[in-house]
Amino acid sequence: MKLTRAAWIVFSGLYLCMAARAQQVAAPQVWVGTWAASQQIPEPQNALPADALQNATVREIFHLSIGGKTLRVRLSNAFGTAPLHFGSVHIARAVAPGSSAIEPTTDTPLTFSGSPDVTVPAGAECLSDPVDFPVTASSNLAVSFYLPTTPVGETSHPGSRQTTYYLHGNQVSAADLMLAAQQVDHWFEISGIDVLAPPGASAVMALGDSITDGHATTTNGNNRWTDVFAERLQANTATSEIGVLNEGIGGNHLLTDGLGPNALARFDRDVLAQTGVHWLIVLEGINDIGKLSRDGPAPAPEHEALVHQIIAAYEQIIARAHAHGLAVIGGTITPFIGSDYYHPAPENEADRQQVNRWIRTPGHFDAVIDFDKAVRDPAQPDRLLPLYDSGDHLHPSVAGYRAMAEAIPLSLFIASPTPNPNGK
Repeated sequence: MKLTRAAWIVFSGLYLCMAARAQQVAAPQVWVGTWAASQQIPEPQNALPADALQNATVREIFHLSIGGKTLRVRLSNAFGTAPLHFGSVHIARAVAPGSSAIEPTTDTPLTFSGSPDVTVPAGAECLSDPVDFPVTASSNLAVSFYLPTTPVGETSHPGSRQTTYYLHGNQVSAADLMLAAQQVDHWFEISGIDVLAPPGASAVMALGDSITDGHATTTNGNNRWTDVFAERLQANTATSEIGVLNEGIGGNHLLTDGLGPNALARFDRDVLAQTGVHWLIVLEGINDIGKLSRDGPAPAPEHEALVHQIIAAYEQIIARAHAHGLAVIGGTITPFIGSDYYHPAPENEADRQQVNRWIRTPGHFDAVIDFDKAVRDPAQPDRLLPLYDSGDHLHPSVAGYRAMAEAIPLSLFIASPTPNPNGK
């Protein structure tokens, strides 16, 4: 049968509508991480007393990167040595960072396979059931949980730079805990928050040490370089559906366990297991370089071996990330001559320069962010610019962290991630 021109136009319109509808059906919303933190065993000075979490409520405040109408929370018993029972877990909108107050009308219980409580096995993590709970980008979410018994082995992120509140009894729905609760600037037992986001949404993961974790930033200020980077992504229409996940650990090393497991050991849990990640930014290695001669000079062969091992670790990270379709962006290591902690010598600076040359060389990482250039003193390139120095000559100041974030080209995240097939 031959169609008339008018009939063909109608038929074509119907076909296009059906195709568009099919495309909508084929492109559902996706889960994307809006907040995350690396878990570790807290050092003795950062662990809570043995009885603090017995019959206790813990309320933690988290600064989200992207928004969504549905979310889920990840509980962690990654370093527990026995099953951990969560008697109740609630979420609510936080009134403000640095406050335990919530908006009572938003208090919402979470469930786990339909149950209001859950027992997380030793070494495991557990996602809550999805819950309708609209959140906006850059908002603050309170998560309150009740532990009937003390964890056998605490799972924590000591470098939260965010205040946590805890007290005895089940107080997960309390409007404010400030007057009765103890306070500590660490996070416990929560490792991630995901939102259901539009098709095409994704996340950037930052794997790093204390410079990524935010040492010397303002407590409850949310001014780490990753926070400022998230704000920049939100302000750009083309990148506003990209979340930022901070998996920095203070004192972390590429090659050996420092504070928390080394980067290669924690890679699967802290990077590959995260939700909706398309890009990985790697800023690790300064602690490895500094540690080599912190207690005294090291011979030249040890410096040569260290540089080789650091580069080999980067190659492992790139290969493992590429195997999972992640684009890997290398961050150059920032200056630290004058460090009050490492007392680096010219040999350490030479190691840093050699590693940075490898990072900048095309064909290794898929892209490079020159953090070194962003914060160094042009007159003394082996040192942080005084304005960008927190005072210990190792960690940037708040202004320095902002300079790092502003050095990140947003163009890297506008196109779909394209891992370098020739990358090692």
